[in-house]
Amino acid sequence: MVAAPVFVSRLIKLPLVDSTGLPIGDLHDVVLVSAGRDAPRVLGFVANVQRRRIFVNANRVGDIDPTGVRLRTGTIDVRPFSKRPGEQLVLAEMFGTRVDDSFITDVAIEQNVAKGSWYLTQVALGGRGPLRRRHRIRVVPWSDVAVLFDEGPEYAEVAQLREMHQSDVARRLLALPRDKRQQVAAMLEDERLADLIEELPEDEAIRLIESLDLERAAHVLEEMEPDDAADLLGDLPEYERMELLDAMDRNDSVSLRRLLAYDDDTAGGLMTPEPVILLRTASVAEALAQIRRANTPAELAAQVFVVNPPTSTPTGEFLGSVGFQRLLREAPGTALEHCIDGEPDMVTADLPLREVAERLASYDLLAVAVCDAAGRLIGAVTVDDVLDQVLPEGWRRRVRR
Repeated sequence: MVAAPVFVSRLIKLPLVDSTGLPIGDLHDVVLVSAGRDAPRVLGFVANVQRRRIFVNANRVGDIDPTGVRLRTGTIDVRPFSKRPGEQLVLAEMFGTRVDDSFITDVAIEQNVAKGSWYLTQVALGGRGPLRRRHRIRVVPWSDVAVLFDEGPEYAEVAQLREMHQSDVARRLLALPRDKRQQVAAMLEDERLADLIEELPEDEAIRLIESLDLERAAHVLEEMEPDDAADLLGDLPEYERMELLDAMDRNDSVSLRRLLAYDDDTAGGLMTPEPVILLRTASVAEALAQIRRANTPAELAAQVFVVNPPTSTPTGEFLGSVGFQRLLREAPGTALEHCIDGEPDMVTADLPLREVAERLASYDLLAVAVCDAAGRLIGAVTVDDVLDQVLPEGWRRRVRR
């Protein structure tokens, strides 16, 4: 399914609003990257926020309509935008570009709902005649001006990697010479690079993160799943670990420091501190909306954890969890507190890895809550967290051969 096209000229200066509808800035430009033979993909947007231009990844954007651009979550990275090799700015670089005897006057982007991504699909061409009067505008498919997006074979290879599953990208990357790996990593956006590092063997992940400059390495770690980022940081020399933590956003670094306090082979060392957490009074409809979000990992979307306020970890009292199948069977307006069955199933942070695995297997769980001595939720351990630890070293290299 494809949404209706939106012309970029109509987006510029529209308000950027958070998930609650509160304005936080306005849109300034659209960032494109080549997708090889396919239509160029919208990587994200440049927005004016607090008198600075920042980058907003397209994955964080929910709706785009005449009233503004709405974020899926209320968090954004307020670091100044810096254009990377292979990226194109629509307003700053494409508008006014000559194409034969015409000029680009506008471009249209459309959302592929199935993929959850936006793509450039049409280009508006016009010209200037005597007295600089505009000629009639004609709209053509992007393929008519595809040459404008040909960045060469290196960028075409990176474009192909962007469309692959991260485990396949990891295998492809491992087959490259080491200097080539670093070159490819430099051209990937931070979120994509974070996904890739999560799939690499431990030694390769360390080499790759150490090849980045401090600021970018810290940003990539912020984009990783917290448990994976903590594992990687734990494998680094202490001085490097502290340097990276100090360079990270404070909220992210506090979360990671908490995880690093636990032993690797315990529930606390395995858990993610960011499962889907909702209040007991939240409705089934709200819960389904949360797990439908494109940026919610599949393993965390399998269930929601119900608590008393607050919802940030450590939360209020943990009350129980509700699986997505139960949510699908309940009326949308039903409060989550009425969907919880029996006593809450939880483990303590110091529970050994083997016992965590046995708990998940015995009760056919996809995730289990981790709570402190006061019964407050501090995270959740998922099946994939456990598998990463119990499978033999180097298992990723042997799959799909």
